[in-house]
Amino acid sequence: MRVLGIDPGVAITGYSIIEENENNFLLIASGCIRTAKETPPALRLKAIHLKVVELIDEYKPLAMAVEKIFFSKNVRTAFQVGEARGVVILAAARFDLELHEYTPLQIKQAVAGYGKADKAQVQKMVQMLLRLPKPPAVDDEADAMAASLCHLQNRRYQEAVKGGRP
Repeated sequence: MRVLGIDPGVAITGYSIIEENENNFLLIASGCIRTAKETPPALRLKAIHLKVVELIDEYKPLAMAVEKIFFSKNVRTAFQVGEARGVVILAAARFDLELHEYTPLQIKQAVAGYGKADKAQVQKMVQMLLRLPKPPAVDDEADAMAASLCHLQNRRYQEAVKGGRP
């Protein structure tokens, strides 16, 4: 199972491609899509969409895991993140990917075992689960990896529940 994880944002969108093979997680690719503040909003969204389409086309994931919006005090930021999520979700729809959305609490719970884990704890657990030499340096990239891992953990759980039914 290969999953594209996305931590959406207009300035920085984190992404990761993680594959599960025989109960092991393997990081295939990860990084950040960055857009310049001085670029018009529509062109920033277009750039995010095109890069996500390129990632799907290149790595052929079967599913996409996207972090849901955490509504903070800054409404403007929430709307911008919503727009970025929209173009990411559109890319998933164009390729008929399974789309799975998780709250930050769900992602932290799945990866760190604690829904209120801080950024450093999430980064450390991502490093351990993926057997990386060091934690991811950029929060957005680490959060995208955590979204992918959350989906793969959730998928394992769902399969175990189904397997336990008569």
